Amino acid sequence: MAASPVRGFALRALLWLPLAFVLWLAWAPLWVLPAMHLAKLALLGFWGGLFENLTLGGELLDAAGRVVARSSYFVTVTTHVQVTVAASGGHAGGVGVLEPTLNPMVYAWSLPLFAGLAMATPITAGRRALQFLVAFALIWLTQAFGICAESLKVLAYQSGSEGAAAIAAAGLSPAAIGIAYQFAVLILPAVIPVLLWVAFNRAFIEQLVGREREPQAHAEGHSEAGPPTSPT
Repeated sequence: MAASPVRGFALRALLWLPLAFVLWLAWAPLWVLPAMHLAKLALLGFWGGLFENLTLGGELLDAAGRVVARSSYFVTVTTHVQVTVAASGGHAGGVGVLEPTLNPMVYAWSLPLFAGLAMATPITAGRRALQFLVAFALIWLTQAFGICAESLKVLAYQSGSEGAAAIAAAGLSPAAIGIAYQFAVLILPAVIPVLLWVAFNRAFIEQLVGREREPQAHAEGHSEAGPPTSPT
């Protein structure tokens, strides 16, 4: 009995997906860098009055200003929005600019998801390389969209009256920013890699579906024919 192609694909995907996620985490700054530069072009190009710079690496702080996490794949966003910091915990207050730190990995896991599916698909090395080239470029664009949406969301909702005033002065809608952020975090990372894989490998998918239907159709044909009748 021949091995099922669906089972073979599932086993290969089961092997490749964990490896893809391990490599994604191990080299996280490398995967974040292209998206960060794209987001920087967009934020400084469209909203240069709000944002000054984006840099790789940073620290996440809690409400009291304590460092809760630091990583080389975080993105630090330097803004032009000035805020007044009250004195607390022995630290003198003052006036400074907002510099929120983002974790772009929360909307970047579409990269290893597509990589695992592509590696599990039986295609030529050249075709696979072309798929990676196109898919990664599109996924980095969606990740850059996420960085932009979160940067604006931090100003609109998490930076007090100064951030909200800056968003209003720029003519932006906080509701639209919130929707864009939810779309970037909840929808795009799960949908984009699957859509790309299906679009690139329609012939393979049709082959899988056709092979799975053949035994069923063959069995139904035998059952409809019924047993032969004996001559009278």
